[in-house]
Amino acid sequence: MAIPLGCCSIFTAEFPAMAKCPPLRVAPAKLRPLRLSCTASKPASTGKREPRGITKPRPISPAMQELLGVSEIPRTQALKQIWAYIKEHNLQDPENKKIIVCDEKLKKIFAGKDRVGFLEISGLLNPHFVK
Repeated sequence: MAIPLGCCSIFTAEFPAMAKCPPLRVAPAKLRPLRLSCTASKPASTGKREPRGITKPRPISPAMQELLGVSEIPRTQALKQIWAYIKEHNLQDPENKKIIVCDEKLKKIFAGKDRVGFLEISGLLNPHFVK
């Protein structure tokens, strides 16, 4: 099957040697069929979509309710509020800011640990979210 690319007809005036070039040959097996979809366009949504996953509010344990003051909260907001509590009460280790020195309220949430690494926090919060 010969597929004219148009290069010979365009450049013939400028490059006379191009007029002698043969058309490009492509095997039909290498051509892929063109797919056209006839789906109607979806109507634009006017509002925000419902929260899903970690942004969906979930019920929390009584110990976490005592610290945060709410009965349901998304994981993202819970972590944000716990970090605000840590910074407000100056609970980061002065020598290594990656370590949190827990007070009594945080010990209830962080499985009774005195010191917690900042990467451990989200893992220690998982048991407090009711499935």
